[in-house]
Amino acid sequence: MTDQVIAGTDLSRLRELNSLTVVRALRDQPPATVTELAKLTGLSRPAVDVIAQGLVTGGWATVVEPGGSSVVGRPARRYRFRATAGHVVGVDVGGHKVLALLADLDGEVTHTARRSVAADAGPAERLAALDEVLAEILRDSGKTAEDIWAVSVGVTGPVDASGKTTLFSPMPGWEHVDLPAHLSDRFACPIVVENDCKLAALAERWQGAASDANDIVYLLAGMRMGAGLIIDGVLRRGYGGAAGEIGALRAVRWLTAPQNLQRCPGVPATVSPDDAAAWVFNAARAGNRDAKTAVNRYVKDIAIGTAALVLALDPQVVVFGGGFSRSADLVLDPLQRELAKLCLRVPDVRASTLGADSVALGALRLALNEVDRRLFTAGLSAPIAPRRE
Repeated sequence: MTDQVIAGTDLSRLRELNSLTVVRALRDQPPATVTELAKLTGLSRPAVDVIAQGLVTGGWATVVEPGGSSVVGRPARRYRFRATAGHVVGVDVGGHKVLALLADLDGEVTHTARRSVAADAGPAERLAALDEVLAEILRDSGKTAEDIWAVSVGVTGPVDASGKTTLFSPMPGWEHVDLPAHLSDRFACPIVVENDCKLAALAERWQGAASDANDIVYLLAGMRMGAGLIIDGVLRRGYGGAAGEIGALRAVRWLTAPQNLQRCPGVPATVSPDDAAAWVFNAARAGNRDAKTAVNRYVKDIAIGTAALVLALDPQVVVFGGGFSRSADLVLDPLQRELAKLCLRVPDVRASTLGADSVALGALRLALNEVDRRLFTAGLSAPIAPRRE
């Protein structure tokens, strides 16, 4: 009797694993026939045929009906992963804004919501803006919290295993915020909090300037400097979540580099400190000598920390991102020249192609990774399940 129970359990698990194998193949492919799926998975064609039909019934796949064809005989049906079975949310809680993106399970962004916040806003004000964008994105998309399979949030500062920025954060009072606890009042799905530089690096590898690379140093360049690291295709967090925080070492001059732009002679008194860098970049582009000198000094300063990371990690690509990436035309060539003076091998230096959305997009990618992790470890019976449309 015991042997029969064990055999039955093993057979059920085998079916589950085979189904997951087909789901994984569908996730990575355009619509595929049973024959194509059999080749991809190594399963028999009859087995795949049964599994595919079961996935359609269960809401994990849809049938792509064949179009018109002049070929004699009926064209084979194709199966596609049902990306609308669930949705994920990626959020960037930044110094000046809160940006939320909602996407299906293929990462296709369907809705966006944004709120501006003051740099000196306290936790209550910033959390209120977060709540507003989440409510807006659910309302506009016609979704409920139960339709969301994972939420990922990017914040400034190193993030520990609990999702808190206990080491430091440039956002006032944020080191005391328990973001997972705050969001768990609204969402029952997994909630993942990560550092903004790390998420931006993830986004650039996913669909940005470094999509062809496995070893990446991402520079978040703005009124503060930070770095995200991807080595061998894996996002590196470090033991306490502080990997890449080389700017904390004053000797590398990342902390003071933006001051070269803010203190540039000739910046009008009517220009705010937050806008001074944009003024300087525009003036340098127009040929202003003081502005060009300020930009060169800024590049020399950020090159020191960048070179330290390049020497330690030997990346294929350095991505220049963040708010200052809009002026990458003034930075990339001199930065590459400075690295050539400091490094044994100079990586390819590229400008971000994702701009201000990079952190939120990286949060989406991390949320999708969490969905896949749960799906392919816990199986189709995990507490994520398709809802019929």
